[in-house]
Amino acid sequence: MLSILEFRHLRMLEALVGSGNLSRAAQRLHLTQSAISHQVKQIEDHYGVPLFERKTQPLRLTAAGQRLQVLAGAVLAQVAEAERDISRIVEGQAGRLRIAVECHTCFEWLMPAMDVFREHWPEVELDLVSGFHVDPLALLREDRADLAVVSEYRKNGMTYHSLFGFEIVGIVSCLHKLAQKEYLTPPDFADETLVTYPVPEEMLDVIRNFLKPHGVEPKRRTAELTVAILQLVASRRGISAMPNWAVQSYLKTGYVHSMRLGKEGLFGELYAVTHVEAAQAVYMQDFLETVRTVSFNRLPGLIPLSIPEG
Repeated sequence: MLSILEFRHLRMLEALVGSGNLSRAAQRLHLTQSAISHQVKQIEDHYGVPLFERKTQPLRLTAAGQRLQVLAGAVLAQVAEAERDISRIVEGQAGRLRIAVECHTCFEWLMPAMDVFREHWPEVELDLVSGFHVDPLALLREDRADLAVVSEYRKNGMTYHSLFGFEIVGIVSCLHKLAQKEYLTPPDFADETLVTYPVPEEMLDVIRNFLKPHGVEPKRRTAELTVAILQLVASRRGISAMPNWAVQSYLKTGYVHSMRLGKEGLFGELYAVTHVEAAQAVYMQDFLETVRTVSFNRLPGLIPLSIPEG
């Protein structure tokens, strides 16, 4: 049997499995949903078997689909390894990557991605600029960091790389009266204490994009650690708002209850920022792709993100 499989088919399959549905896979690959559907149909028509069980969420592979997923994982990994080897031959092996972050929850996805990257590039000096930074872009400008992770896109002459989007959810005690609501509104916060990380108000999406536009300014209490924030919430000493993936393990145990912020939800974004010249380094490009791949594989509910146009 002659194969019609191409590299694009394997990448499509990986994106579909990783994202769980057509729309998110299309976003990750910068294609239309119809283009993704056409590729799936090409493969299914060729082999005469379906790749996915229809009408399942997330998409569930058939036996044939599982076999092709194994192939995709093996081939894509070998191609990536070959490209890294070639870049070492062309560009040399030395490199340095110092990372600065502005978000406390970044470490939950950044550390696993750094571990994978170290396996790929053991010769690159990888370092995390210690601590949380209110202005990580200043570290880039001062050459004290090579990459900064930020939550807002700005036109400032630096190069922005999309990482992922995510939903920010409200967190309340399971015994709180608000837990009975379908979703939280800004007035729900008016008489509550908002428990957050110790960062300036303008860096918190829940305040900047949800509460302030409606003139709501709740009392605020801070804690350094996620578990400390959730303990305060569980004991009904306040409510909070956090990335949905940051609280999944606590939700499963019934420790706290999550709900949407507004009927349509509140969403955050994460970008990596580098200098223009640093973005050309192959190991930098591989680090960015590693972050996306590891994060989408580990964290639930992530949303593909593109750089704003204009």
